[in-house]
Order: sequence, then structure tokens, then C-alpha cells
Amino acid sequence: MKCISWNVNGLRAAVKKGFVDVFNTLDADFFCLQETKLQEGQIELALPNYHQYWNYAEKKGYSGTAIFAKQPALDVSYGIGMPEHDQEGRVITLEYAHFYLVTCYTPNSQNELKRLDYRMTWEDAFLAYLKKLENNKPVILCGDLNVAHENIDLKNWKTNRLNAGFSDEERAKFSTLVASGFVDTFRYFYPDLEGAYSWWSYRFNARKNNAGWRIDYFCVSQVLVPQLVSAKIHSDILGSDHCPVEVILDHSLLES
Repeated sequence: MKCISWNVNGLRAAVKKGFVDVFNTLDADFFCLQETKLQEGQIELALPNYHQYWNYAEKKGYSGTAIFAKQPALDVSYGIGMPEHDQEGRVITLEYAHFYLVTCYTPNSQNELKRLDYRMTWEDAFLAYLKKLENNKPVILCGDLNVAHENIDLKNWKTNRLNAGFSDEERAKFSTLVASGFVDTFRYFYPDLEGAYSWWSYRFNARKNNAGWRIDYFCVSQVLVPQLVSAKIHSDILGSDHCPVEVILDHSLLES
């Protein structure tokens, strides 16, 4: 069961840069997007054999998520059931017989951490949402979680400690996610691998120099660890300032 997650930084722009070819080549069972930056009716994607699920931000040209799935979900929900957190189209949850699939575009704390207080409130609410789901069945979480967890997860960690995405507060929230029973699948397979990043600034030739950050994740409930097959970062795929990330789990999870 192949799952892909990709922050496309504007789907309409990504389509012009070959998104559909990438989509077809990767041939995933689930293809999750963040930062689609569009409203309903602004794009028509012909993706044969896929069911499309979209969550749009109320603000035009901002945020937004989508999941394209080969199998229809038993149920789908948009947001986390809290109006104060559900205006920006950041979360989609698909329910299947043996798991929930959740895609998330975590709020950025922004320059000078001016949105950090909101980010902390969001983190607590989102983790509570995940744990509530987990009371019913295991969870596969993916998305741009907007945090590099450890020093190994970004190139220039010494100079970024107080910046959005690498503040002590954000990193601590990810540590709490892990402590609550979620496994960072890439680090499960590659605990010490350096230079593995999923986002690069458009400035300073960052991608050419691989001066990046790993802020895109697949995290799974602990009980799913025996089902893990592999994890991968597709750093060779262009079209956004992020690249797709992947996890493969045992296909038996899709059996009813």
C-alpha cells in the first residue's frame, strides 16, 4: 500500500510543472496534497480510478488540502471538528476498515514566531483529535507538519534554532506526538541518515546545495509498525519547493 504526501505550493502551478506526470509515475494508492491554494471549481483534474477529496480554505489562494484515493473511503471528515481551527482547509480524514488516513498542513509560526501562540493551541487540539481517532482504529498521519524535529533534520540547525519550524516549542510538540505513540516512519528506517530533506528555500540556491529541511512526514500509530515496508523522500522530483515523501505499508491493510 503506497502512500504519497506532497506540499505542492499551489496545485495549479504544480500542474503546469508536470504534476500529473509525477502523479501517474508514482502510482500511489493514496496521494495526499497540502497547500493546494485553490477553491472549488478552480481546477479539474482527470485522475481515472481515483476518488478525490478536497478541503478548501475560506481565504482564497491559501492553504488547502486534498487526498486522491484508489479505494473509496468508508467515511470522510474535513477539519478536526473545532470551528476556530477549521477555516483554513488544513485537515482531511479518510476512514477505512483497518485505519484512518489523515493529511495535515500544520500552521506555520511565521516570521518572528508571530503565530507561535496559535500554533501551540493548534498542536494540542490536533493531537487530541488524533488520539480520539486512535481510540477506534490506528492512524496514518501525513503532511507538511512545518517542523524539523531534530538537528539532523535540517542543514543549518545552529542558525535556525529561534526560527519558525525549528523553535524549541515546535520541536517539543513533535516530541510529544512521538511520546504519545506515533512513529516517524522515515526515522524508523533511517535513524541516523543526514542530508535527507523535503523542503528547500527558493533563495540562495538552497536546493542545488541541498541546504534543506525535513518537515514533511508520515507518522503512524505504534501498532502499525509491523506493517511498515519502506519509507522514501523523492528529492529528485521538482515542481514545488517541497518534494514528495512516501511510505509503503503491507497491502493487507486495504483488505475489508
